[in-house]
Amino acid sequence: MRLDPLLNTSRLGSRRGGARQQIFKASLTLASLLCLSAACLTKSAPRQEPRAANQESGAFEQSGVNRSPLKLPLRDPKILVKKAQRQLLLFSGGELVRTYRIGLGLSPSGDKVRAGDRRTPEGEFYIFTKNDKSAFYLSLGLSYPNAAHAERGLRDGLITKAQRDAIVRALLMKKAPPQNTHLGGDIYIHGHGAQSDWTWGCVALENEDIRELFDAVSVGTTVVIEP
Repeated sequence: MRLDPLLNTSRLGSRRGGARQQIFKASLTLASLLCLSAACLTKSAPRQEPRAANQESGAFEQSGVNRSPLKLPLRDPKILVKKAQRQLLLFSGGELVRTYRIGLGLSPSGDKVRAGDRRTPEGEFYIFTKNDKSAFYLSLGLSYPNAAHAERGLRDGLITKAQRDAIVRALLMKKAPPQNTHLGGDIYIHGHGAQSDWTWGCVALENEDIRELFDAVSVGTTVVIEP
C-alpha cells in the first residue's frame, strides 16, 4: 500500500512527459510547415532581372530629363540619319552617344530632287547655321543641295551652269549653298515632334531632343543622311 502513491506519481509524471513530447512534436511540425510555406513563396516569386539601358540594338533614347546628360564638349561630333529606321545617331569621337527618333518629309522614300517634292535629301552635308528663333523651336540648317544634287540638277535641266557653280563655290567655303533654285532648299533638323512624317523635307525631333542636339553640335558638323 505504501508503494501506491509512488506508483501513481510515476504514472502521472509519465503522462505529463508524454503530453510535453506531443506538444514539442506538434511545434516542430508547425515550424516545418511554416518554413516550407516560406520556401514555396520564395520560389514562386518572379525573378527581377536588371533592365539594360539599351535592350535592343538601335533602340531610341528616352526623351526628357531622365536620361544621363551628354558629356560636353563632344569630340569631333558627327550626325548620321537613317531614314528607313527613323533614327538620328549622334557620335562623339567615333562613339555612338545618342539615338533619337525622327520624323521625315511627307514623301519619305527616295532622295530629294526638286523643290516641293517633300522628300528628305540623302547624302553628305554639314550644318551651316544654328537658329535659336526657329518657328519649329530650334533648328540646324543643312547644306542642301550638295555637289551631287547640283550636278544631277544641271544634267536634268533643273538649274543652270551658273547656279551649279554657285552651289559648288558655297560648299567649298562651307557656306550656305543657294536655297532658291529649282532644287529646293531650307532643309533643317528641327523640333515640334517625331511621331510621324509631316515635314516638307526636314528632319524633325522632339523638342527635348533638338534642345540637347542643338547644344551639343556646332556649325560645320558633318551630317550624313542614308536611305
